[in-house]
Amino acid sequence: MARALAVALAAVLAGAAADPAVSLRVDGQVDKPLTLSAADIARLPRRTVETKDHEGKPGRFEGVVLADVLELAGAPVGDTLRGAQMSKYLLVQAADDYRAVFALAELAPGFTDEVVLLADRRDGQPLGANEGPLRLVVPHDKRQARWVRQVTRLTVVDAPRAP
Repeated sequence: MARALAVALAAVLAGAAADPAVSLRVDGQVDKPLTLSAADIARLPRRTVETKDHEGKPGRFEGVVLADVLELAGAPVGDTLRGAQMSKYLLVQAADDYRAVFALAELAPGFTDEVVLLADRRDGQPLGANEGPLRLVVPHDKRQARWVRQVTRLTVVDAPRAP
């Protein structure tokens, strides 16, 4: 998996210069902050999940695993997610400033078999303007409040210590 992500990162970095339209910023406490276009994301390893949306309508969502995007930016979602890194969380922001939070452990394959998808397609078609070009799909959540539409930014943050 690490080799595939390294190849994908090289392709993303090469493509980023050719496509100035920004769709996603990955920053905060990461080793390599990134700005990815929809075309960059489309070149990453793909995954599909079948689930129901907030209206109960079934759908087939396609995109990239959110943890893979975070790993590209150097976020601790692999073997380095331990000890002091366990207080880190992901703040997901949308174009309309809607926000949702995930503990990094909720996204890390070493901690869960659940997959959070950064989707760009539904039922074989690009997402519509009201939900895309990118949205989170969190199939294991009972409510879709963290299915953020029109995702524009992913920020890794360290939780403050309690006073």
